[in-house]
Amino acid sequence: MIYYEILCYSCKRKFKVYEGSLKYKQFKEGRSRIFCCEDCSLKIRLDAIKNFFR
Repeated sequence: MIYYEILCYSCKRKFKVYEGSLKYKQFKEGRSRIFCCEDCSLKIRLDAIKNFFR
């Protein structure tokens, strides 16, 4: 299976993006985009939801 190792902008850890996923497609289209791992994206999403209801 084909994958890329991308550096997470939030936690600075490398994570793998596998062929067929949306992040893989976005990475191939534009390498200058910023990506985050699944753990960080979940934390960011939950923080946004919490702040929305304040």
